[in-house]
Amino acid sequence: MNVHVNTRARIGKLGAALIAACVATAPLVGAGTANAQQSTGSIGSFDFGSSVPEILRDDPGPLPVLRDDIVAPAIVGEVHTGAQASRLTVASPALKREVGVEVLLPADNSVPRPTLYMLQGVDGGEGSNGWVTMGGAPAFFADKNAHVVMINGGSASLFSDWENEDPALGLHKWETFIAKELPPLIDAHFRTNGVNAIAGTSMGAQGAMMLAHRYPDLYRGVAVFSGCYSTMDTWGRTSVQATITSRGGDPANMWGELGGPEWEAHDSVLNAESLRGKEIYISTANGAPGADETLQTPELLERLVVGGGIEAAAKVCTKVFDQRLRSLDIEATVDYEPNGTHAWAYWRERLPKAWPTLSKALGV
Repeated sequence: MNVHVNTRARIGKLGAALIAACVATAPLVGAGTANAQQSTGSIGSFDFGSSVPEILRDDPGPLPVLRDDIVAPAIVGEVHTGAQASRLTVASPALKREVGVEVLLPADNSVPRPTLYMLQGVDGGEGSNGWVTMGGAPAFFADKNAHVVMINGGSASLFSDWENEDPALGLHKWETFIAKELPPLIDAHFRTNGVNAIAGTSMGAQGAMMLAHRYPDLYRGVAVFSGCYSTMDTWGRTSVQATITSRGGDPANMWGELGGPEWEAHDSVLNAESLRGKEIYISTANGAPGADETLQTPELLERLVVGGGIEAAAKVCTKVFDQRLRSLDIEATVDYEPNGTHAWAYWRERLPKAWPTLSKALGV
């Protein structure tokens, strides 16, 4: 990647951090009821219809080539990448293309095992998954008796179904792919037992929680790290818009009218009742430097300014969601880490803390 692109990416992330800092310093309203959350105010110039200025946006990269000849979901390729690992190529009618899926196999595959789906953040690449390359998933799950399915791609999509194809971001029908097309293929191809849970970090945390509340019969548990779980209040609305427009996308292409019924339908805070009875783990730090910020940390200033601002906003979002769950008497494990920025180093450390919740949901 050339210097110009690197500089542009850092500027884009800085813009997101500045937005996040505005969110984090806004007064926290009570979240005891749905009505209490529906703040219709804006943060500076950021309200419905606003976007990150073009100079602050990251390049989303080339769009995948779409195909009209994919008529049924199918696993069309498999490469064994390790003793307990495979990379599948899955043809998706919803996405009109082939998608890479990383799979970790159970330590003991002598009996059917459950499945954990894991989502990555806004920078999700098509050829790999952050949970594999930076999140430590292969090492952590090596002795666990569960299938782990990690979806590649989905950058700036919130892993949702968009109403319109976006000129900058392309076709997003990730909800259909993840919740409808992929599970039957995984169950048929591997020795699964039909028990599922889902987890995600950053944008993937919001996507995982949305899928959990929208498909309550599919997932028995959910674990999320450093996310924002509303779409209608000030914090969630700004997070969604910053995520999409930071890659040049238009939020109006996602769920129709900004602030309309589909935006409300994807708000996990408003729809928290659908999470009752699930095993829930939620984690966030406060944005302050932690043990993984040292003078030897690559791009330390960026980590402190960008990662710190975004994580501070995630803490605000987590507090809103925590209060909402408490008001409904829905049990959840919520970890407020004392320090830490928005970085894979911390999510890698928190994954073991989420495992008791996930293992209970999966029955292992």
